[in-house]
Amino acid sequence: MLADEGAGRGWAAELKLRFGSRGERTILAERRHYGPLAVQRPFYPEGEVCHVYLLHPPGGVVGGDRLDIRATAGEESKGLITTPAAGKFYRCEGVPARQTVNLTVGRSAALEWLPQESIFYRGASVVSEVDVDLVETARFIGWESFCFGRPASGEVFDQGRAVFRWSIRVSGKPLLIERFEVDDQVLKAVWGLRGQPFGASLFAYPALPKDLESVRTVAGDRAGFGATLVDGLLVCRALDSQIEPLRRLLVELWRAVRPNVIGREACLPRIWAT
Repeated sequence: MLADEGAGRGWAAELKLRFGSRGERTILAERRHYGPLAVQRPFYPEGEVCHVYLLHPPGGVVGGDRLDIRATAGEESKGLITTPAAGKFYRCEGVPARQTVNLTVGRSAALEWLPQESIFYRGASVVSEVDVDLVETARFIGWESFCFGRPASGEVFDQGRAVFRWSIRVSGKPLLIERFEVDDQVLKAVWGLRGQPFGASLFAYPALPKDLESVRTVAGDRAGFGATLVDGLLVCRALDSQIEPLRRLLVELWRAVRPNVIGREACLPRIWAT
């Protein structure tokens, strides 16, 4: 158990969610948690789709903290998970913090993983892992965005380390396996983040060439943006010197691909407007 491994070395928290289809609505059929991870009651701003807001009451993650999030979208269910605010990862001494997310999407189900950005303070040491398992008829959109340091306060990320790992599989076949490690050198390097403290990735499956065209149209000639489509998986990347333009871009990319990938027009979670 994660809770035992983390004993005495920071918060250990687990959250397990399962979405299920009941008539014309998706319900949160299972919700179990241990430690400081929870969700608010589900919201239904678009009727059928179950919107869930993930909460981390401490408000930040420090060295030794371990967050384990597992969500399953059962057959024909439709769920969306987001967060009410940015995640904060503070300076670590010794043991790094770890966040693990496992998402499973069943037959004819749809799941969207749309957390707000993660802020890595100077001296943070973090391992972040996201594993997505889909069946052939599943639909998925997920994103991840980050801020290194606190540029508005003059704090740079010249100490610390963040490791990002993503895997996306369809019926056991890997479509994406990646590992990206960021420190001061990578942040500054031309072959790395080019000195841009803000970045984001968006993934969508199943996508078509028209979705690739759509996101490229949305981005236009924007510097620091790239998109590709491989075996039905759309991958978008972006860098920026400010967070607000990056947030707007992510939302516009999501608006562009959601109708085809998820089968619904975009409906922004209410919490994003607060």
